[in-house]
Amino acid sequence: MPASPHPDPFAGWLARHAAPLTHLDPEAPLDDLEPLRDLIGDARVVAIGEHSHFIDEFIRLRRRLLRFLVERCGFTVLAFEYGFSEGFPLDAWAQGQGTDDDLTAHLAEAVPVGVGDPLRWIRRHNAKAPRPVRFAGIDIPAAGGSLLPALTPVADYLRQIDPEALPAVQTATRIAESFAGTSAASAAPAWARLPAADQDALTAALTRLLIRFRAVAPLYVSRGDRHAYDIALRRLEGACQADYGFRAMAGLFAGTGLTADTSARDVYMAGSLLWHLERCEPGTRIVLAAHNAHIQKAPISFNGQLTGFPMGQHLHNALGDAYFALGLTSTGGHTGEMIRDEQARFGFRIEDTALQPPEPGSVEAAFAGAGLGLSIAGLRPARTQLAATGPDRIRLQSTFLHTPVLDAFDGILHTPASTVARTLEEGKAP
Repeated sequence: MPASPHPDPFAGWLARHAAPLTHLDPEAPLDDLEPLRDLIGDARVVAIGEHSHFIDEFIRLRRRLLRFLVERCGFTVLAFEYGFSEGFPLDAWAQGQGTDDDLTAHLAEAVPVGVGDPLRWIRRHNAKAPRPVRFAGIDIPAAGGSLLPALTPVADYLRQIDPEALPAVQTATRIAESFAGTSAASAAPAWARLPAADQDALTAALTRLLIRFRAVAPLYVSRGDRHAYDIALRRLEGACQADYGFRAMAGLFAGTGLTADTSARDVYMAGSLLWHLERCEPGTRIVLAAHNAHIQKAPISFNGQLTGFPMGQHLHNALGDAYFALGLTSTGGHTGEMIRDEQARFGFRIEDTALQPPEPGSVEAAFAGAGLGLSIAGLRPARTQLAATGPDRIRLQSTFLHTPVLDAFDGILHTPASTVARTLEEGKAP
């Protein structure tokens, strides 16, 4: 007698098409991940997400996926939701410079988003690999926590190339020092308390510098070289985007923000990824690690209000199917809710929060309905087969983001439960 159809068409589709995985351990054998090879095809950029930062299972799974994509699929760059400017010394360390202990100093003031563990693996891998893996930062400086990681090397560049422009960068640096923090959660409120004259002077100085950089590019390149110019320009662009972000966040919290005004960070991250890709040797394939809300390909909306265009949407527009977005999510367990707290080290504290059962219509409810445990599913075939019945939401920390999941992601990796990492100290695997 034929089995009755599943009450949820997408859950039934998942039950037939998802591939079970057998390991969480980053050092475990990789054979169970072989279905991923067919899912990504010839993609040049494979983005690996997470519904929350600071989750043990996601940290482990991203390490396993990085291993698989490097060792079996030939990927040679890890791009991370980490400052573009700050990424260069980390890449040098990953290539073997300095001592193993130097990484701690590099990451001392960084928000612990899990970059230390994969960097240590890359350094070990590169010590014996014929083809090294590079590291690339793509984010605005300090993820919006400070302009100084970008402005300090820009000032060093101008001392050699254009001393006449130093007063502008010195003005910007002086103001930036007055509100610098370790994350956007600490810097944005401090920026909002600045006198309006200082806020405007900072924006004016950065804008004047950016226009000059672009207008006299031949002069700068003739006095140095194209590569150094390109890096300095990208750093300055990051400072400008971050400055714009402070105004956008202030408007958001005050209820006066413009539609989708917080998109500046994501368009910068997308541009940085493409910046690195354009400068790599032909055929380079990049693993990109960032939050689900950054890698997804559909706009972000809350309560029906458009709030931003994510990095993944820009990358999909630029690369088409050569960009593959793999979201990571969990049915249950706990998440690390980020609670704003200016007295905390990073401007927020992590609250271990139990996840409620998945909402009907969520991709998590579909995985649960299909009786799936640790598993991975490619979503591209489902777009044509189940366009009208696909899930319309996915976990975002302890809530759900309403988004057309089949359009937003190319694949989902699901774990039954998530656990907040036992330590948030960067560089220590939970």
